[in-house]
Amino acid sequence: MSGQSSPTRGGDGQGSNDEVDDQFRALLEGLRTTIPGVMVLFAFLLTLPLYASFDELRGLDKVVFYIAFASATLSAVLLIAASVHQRVRAPVSGIRRRTMSHVLFATKLAIVGTVTFSISIAAVVYLVSTLVFADLPAAIATTVVALVTAWAWFYVPLVKFSHME
Repeated sequence: MSGQSSPTRGGDGQGSNDEVDDQFRALLEGLRTTIPGVMVLFAFLLTLPLYASFDELRGLDKVVFYIAFASATLSAVLLIAASVHQRVRAPVSGIRRRTMSHVLFATKLAIVGTVTFSISIAAVVYLVSTLVFADLPAAIATTVVALVTAWAWFYVPLVKFSHME
């Protein structure tokens, strides 16, 4: 990153308009791969209550369903926020992004959206697994998926790659 201003390494959060736009475009590009996954999961969760067998879910399973549904909903809202910012800011209002603070804020929304997406994935794994297996195998499957997600999405970029720089 020689010669580039980095918003995460101190400084005043200022960047050239081109750098800010490049950073924002990179964020949006990354979200293009995540948002479809969230929307597929959200659509799946929207259809579940429409099935007659949904009424057969136990109390805990209904709570887990609602956790999955609420976290998928929140994830969709937060992950889509950056693209909404892109559409609302410049074309409608004429306000350009002049500092990295907007990119940093959108990145934080995307990170929280990713965390809520991981919660939804784990909850859905538990919910589906309890329909197929007993509670213990469902809990094991959920734990494995949650740990792999935490490792791949958070540990690797934050810890593993930080040692390689």
